[in-house]
Amino acid sequence: MDTEYTFQDVIYNEDDRAQRLLDIYNNVNGQINISHVNSVSHVVAWHKHDIQTDYWFCIKGSFKVGLASPVYNLNFQGEVLGEDGKVENLALDEYSYNVEFEYLSDKYPRMLKIPPGIYHGYKALEPNSILLYYLSEKYNPKDEIRKKVGEFGEDWGTENK
Repeated sequence: MDTEYTFQDVIYNEDDRAQRLLDIYNNVNGQINISHVNSVSHVVAWHKHDIQTDYWFCIKGSFKVGLASPVYNLNFQGEVLGEDGKVENLALDEYSYNVEFEYLSDKYPRMLKIPPGIYHGYKALEPNSILLYYLSEKYNPKDEIRKKVGEFGEDWGTENK
């Protein structure tokens, strides 16, 4: 029987978007993190994973979550301008991305599972919003593929109604 208690240091990371506690329980499979987001003007997007699954839960405040899923356009045919400036005919299996927005809030508690292959990101809708997220794998920068905000033609603004 283990009768001694121990402490573990938690990794702290801060930048202009949020303060983060990383790998809170380093002895579990995967990784548990918390982000405390002060700014409602920053968009933290886009990235996807080929291996890792993310599980997100809003502890406090609210978040607008962007999800970009691949849409496969089989047998895409068209013309493109080649590097030499000549028109080339294309017949490829291409795909584009469908962007949807979901909302996480402490007023409507629910967990969001983001599987591999889905680009994702968020914007806090309230100052001091807190996001708890579990990663199915320890963070591996080689499993993170990034795109810039606006890459999918999305609008992170709030519509006036």
